[in-house]
Amino acid sequence: MTVRFGLLGAGRIGKVHAKAVTSNPLARLVAVADAFPKAASDLATQYGAEVRSIEEIEAASDIDAVVICTPTDTHADLIERFARAGKAIFCEKPIDLDVERVKACLKVVDAEGGTLMVGFNRRFDPHFQAVKSAIAEGQIGDVEMITIVSRDPGAPPVDYIKRSGGIFRDMTIHDLDMARFLLGEEVDTVTAFGSVLVDKAIGEAGDYDSASLILTTASGKHATISNSRRATYGYDQRIEVHGSKGSVAAENQRPVSIEIANGNGYTRPPLHDFFMTRYTEAYAREISAFIDCVESKSPASPSGVDGLIALALADAALKSVKEGRAIKVSEITGAMADKSVFQGR
Repeated sequence: MTVRFGLLGAGRIGKVHAKAVTSNPLARLVAVADAFPKAASDLATQYGAEVRSIEEIEAASDIDAVVICTPTDTHADLIERFARAGKAIFCEKPIDLDVERVKACLKVVDAEGGTLMVGFNRRFDPHFQAVKSAIAEGQIGDVEMITIVSRDPGAPPVDYIKRSGGIFRDMTIHDLDMARFLLGEEVDTVTAFGSVLVDKAIGEAGDYDSASLILTTASGKHATISNSRRATYGYDQRIEVHGSKGSVAAENQRPVSIEIANGNGYTRPPLHDFFMTRYTEAYAREISAFIDCVESKSPASPSGVDGLIALALADAALKSVKEGRAIKVSEITGAMADKSVFQGR
C-alpha cells in the first residue's frame, strides 16, 4: 500500500517533511497547500505534486493522510477538520498553545476514531533511540538522573517568537518530551529559570532566550534541561542518562565524523548548523513510523496525549519562572485526571 499525502504548509518545516515523505517508497506526495501560492507551487513542482487548497485536500478521495506544518494557531482547527474528513493526521508540535484547547481537540479526534501523531521527531533519532534501547536492556540499571542540552545556533526573529508561544512551548517542549521518553515516569514537579542574555528584543516581547529546568518525578528521579537561543559553535544537542549501574550518552553529531591531529593540536569538523541537517534521519524515521500506523491502523506514538502532556510541562515551566517557585504539574493539568482524555494513548 502507498500512503497518499497532502502537505499543509510549504515553509521551512514543510520542506523538511516533503523531503521525508518523497524519500519513502511507501509514500507519495499528492498535493501541497500554502497561504503563499509561490511557496506551494515551488515545493509541489520540486516533488511532482499538485497545488491544491486546504478545502480540496480535505475533500480529496486520492489523499489518505495529511502533514500539518502551518502556523501553530491553526493546528487544532485543522486537526479537527481532517479527523472529521477521515484523514490520518501528522501534526507538528504543539497542537495548540492552550491546554484546554488541546483537550477539546483530542476529544474530537477520539470521537472520530482518528489517527493523530505529533511531531516529536527526536524520539526517532537513531542516537537517542540507542540511548533508550540501552536503558530498556538494563545496561545502566535504573534511571536516576538525566541531563539534556539543547542550544540553537541563533535566535529566531522576534515576530516568530510572538506567535510560537515562547521558548518553553516552542523549543523546550522537545526536551520535555525527550525527558518523559527516557525517564519512564511522569514528571511531578517542574522548577525553571529564565533569562534574557542573547537579545533584549526577545525580553521586550515577553519571552526568554536562556533557560534551565529541573524536572522531578514522584519517585525522585531528576531531569535537567539546558536551553539557549545562542550557540556560536553550532547546533548543540546532547543527552546523558545516569543510572544505578552506569551511564549512557549521545554526543553531538557532525556532518563528517573525523578528528585531525597535527602540530596545532586535535581538531574536529563543526557541528550541524541546525535541525534540518542534524535530524534528517529522525524525520525520515518519523514519517516511516506514521505510515506504519496508517497501514496497520494502530495507535500513533507520539500521540496527541503526549503532545498535551509536553505542553502542560512547558506551561508549568513558564509558571515556575514567573512565580519563582516549583510547580506541581497537577496545577496545570487539572481536569486531565479525567481518564477519557487519555483514550487511545
